[in-house]
Amino acid sequence: MPSREQTCGSGGSRELSAPKLRHDTPERAGLDPGELRHLVEEVHDLTTADRPWAAGAVVVAGRGPVIAVEAAAGWAVRYASYDPTTDTGVELPSDTRVPMTVDTPFDLASLTKLFTAVAAVQQLERGRLGIDARVGAYLPDFRAAAEHGITVRELLTHTSGLRPDLPLYACSDDEERLAMLRAEPPIGVPGTYTYSDLNLLLLQHVLERVTGRTLDVLVHEGITRPLGMTATGFGPCPGAAATEDQRRPWAKADRGMLRGEVHDENAWALGGVAGHAGLFSTGRDLAVFCRTLLTGGSHGPARILGPDFVDLLLTPPGLGFALDQPWFMGELAGRGAAGHTGFTGTSLVLDRATDTFLVLLATTVHPRRRPSDNRPRAAAATRVARAVRGA
Repeated sequence: MPSREQTCGSGGSRELSAPKLRHDTPERAGLDPGELRHLVEEVHDLTTADRPWAAGAVVVAGRGPVIAVEAAAGWAVRYASYDPTTDTGVELPSDTRVPMTVDTPFDLASLTKLFTAVAAVQQLERGRLGIDARVGAYLPDFRAAAEHGITVRELLTHTSGLRPDLPLYACSDDEERLAMLRAEPPIGVPGTYTYSDLNLLLLQHVLERVTGRTLDVLVHEGITRPLGMTATGFGPCPGAAATEDQRRPWAKADRGMLRGEVHDENAWALGGVAGHAGLFSTGRDLAVFCRTLLTGGSHGPARILGPDFVDLLLTPPGLGFALDQPWFMGELAGRGAAGHTGFTGTSLVLDRATDTFLVLLATTVHPRRRPSDNRPRAAAATRVARAVRGA
């Protein structure tokens, strides 16, 4: 089993050749260089306003096997704390700030859900899991899910009826947290979409039960190691971009300025490994992840899924992935684009119709969380859509 330090940043030994994504010009990728130049300029502008959208950001975009854009803007660590009396961040001295680079890892937040979904579909492909099997068949001790007939498909499509989350962070120990999950019944109408972290937490328990391995090991051995994603793993991740000065009342726990520790309070309470949050990664690694799905589950010599199972992931309504959502995909939405966002400011979009991908990682919660503004995400995706030649 790899150590937690190995899975974030080092990845252990690389047993397979490096991924074959390459850096090249926009023209060679079939993308308009002017649109991509505007994309980079606009991402930079997002980090430089008096009240910036994000303290720092990384953008990676490409088409086919080409990374045509990889750029960093702003700061990985800009603020020492948040001052609620002035509603501003307390700036670090300029010589102690940490500049953002393209190699900076980010707390992925809910982008973790995509890796949990891929890990689940891998088990479908291997016959260990049934897409329409009842959760109770694998987790009979999760009595509420069993009694209400929740299925694996419902967990992956957010149609189980489970509420968005639970205050697991307020429990006194792991046993109390587990008891809360086991007893939690659906409160919505089964079959109706309600986005819920609990779906992926239950799915984590299903995967761990059917495989006998923990989620961090499943992700490492089944996804990141074969793909050579050596900068991706569950934390701690000391070199990551800072997130929030996490304090009540705006947060759910008093933890101070976070860097390299998972931002999500429930994932933190669960030890940093959770089906809904906890992974750290870089823009370049996520580009490899996107490219692997665009090519039907293979990259270089590595194969993590067969094409039919990638189709299962990305065919409406999508398993774990959101499909054709203009609110963050802009003009890429409409022909089967897939992706997700994360609360810390992360997002990715892959579009099989144009063979393009966009990764936008930003620290929108540094120094503190605010109501989300998804317009910059949609604008960045629109730039990529308009850059596509011959689409």
